[in-house]
Amino acid sequence: MLYCNSCLQPDTRPNSIFQDGICPACIYNKTFKNINWDERNKELKTVVDFGRANNHSGYDCIIGVSGGKDSTRQALFVKEKLLMKPLLVCLSPPPEQVTKRGVDNLSNLINNGFDCITINPAPETWKKLMHLSFYQYLNPFKSTELALFSSVPRMAIAYQIPLIWWGENSALQVGESSVMGESGYDGNNLRNMNTLGGGDISWILDREFKENEILQYKLPSKDEVKRANLRTVFLGYFWKDWSLINNGNYSALRGLDVRNDKPWEMGEHVGVMSLDEDWTPMNQMLKYLKFGFGRTTEFVNDDIRNGNLSRQDAIKIVESFDGKCSNKYIQSFCDFIEIDINEFWRVVEQKGLNSKLFDKISPGKYQPKFKVGVGL
Repeated sequence: MLYCNSCLQPDTRPNSIFQDGICPACIYNKTFKNINWDERNKELKTVVDFGRANNHSGYDCIIGVSGGKDSTRQALFVKEKLLMKPLLVCLSPPPEQVTKRGVDNLSNLINNGFDCITINPAPETWKKLMHLSFYQYLNPFKSTELALFSSVPRMAIAYQIPLIWWGENSALQVGESSVMGESGYDGNNLRNMNTLGGGDISWILDREFKENEILQYKLPSKDEVKRANLRTVFLGYFWKDWSLINNGNYSALRGLDVRNDKPWEMGEHVGVMSLDEDWTPMNQMLKYLKFGFGRTTEFVNDDIRNGNLSRQDAIKIVESFDGKCSNKYIQSFCDFIEIDINEFWRVVEQKGLNSKLFDKISPGKYQPKFKVGVGL
């Protein structure tokens, strides 16, 4: 395990290749001072013109939203700055998972003058697939991510809205190179991100599920995307100030309700992520135990690259909070998929605990072998 010499990105991140000790996200960040923003705005205008020229339904673009910080800022930018007419699409977790905060935030966004379609997959199927994802991949969100990333293009095809706005380009902004398209704003390769696995659902179909039961979890094929002339475009590519913190501040000033949990309860110190449900802190903890980094690392890397935090101060924050998760979130998840807490930790140790990075103290307690900022 090695760390980027500039930020605190470890080389254990899937699909991330360092160059001379620097992670892809820091390499991209250093190009910012050389960006010709006039040319980039011309590219943006071309995309907007494409959406308007293909307005077959009264909507000239579509945006997937949760009501959180990124989707709130994106939707308002598209409506108020680009003067477009977007259709919002929200994939909602089942009642056992969704929070009142999440419902209120979505309502706050809709009240800014948007049409929004909410998709609610069958809770029992959702539960079974989370259970399967946890046991097979130690990533209970693998199935829900499939549903999230499938819902928007499927709705775009149904409503004949070929322009899809997405948020950040993870290839540029966190270094997941498999997502990179033909340009910095081309998002048509989103299906290649690590969690989605190219849209492969054979691991689901190998079980008791039939294809017609899991339509919400099936990405449109490349042929379907081509026939519908879909273009997924990363809106963050066109913003000088895209960041987790900036998006959070912008949206909070426009009514976003943020978390008030303690940092050691949710594994990060800001409180603007995953506002619509409470199991992401648990999933980030699992990521930490597999790869040695979690949500706090993502936040501080953003601040380091933007010059708001020194690497040394960032190390202290990561050491304090990364990988932490309150037992109440773990217990809530276990209750939902109907396992006990001992079984939860047994699966963690069997399926994903990285013994190269952690020593086991006791079930649920693991000591990192690595030093943050240095590695092994």
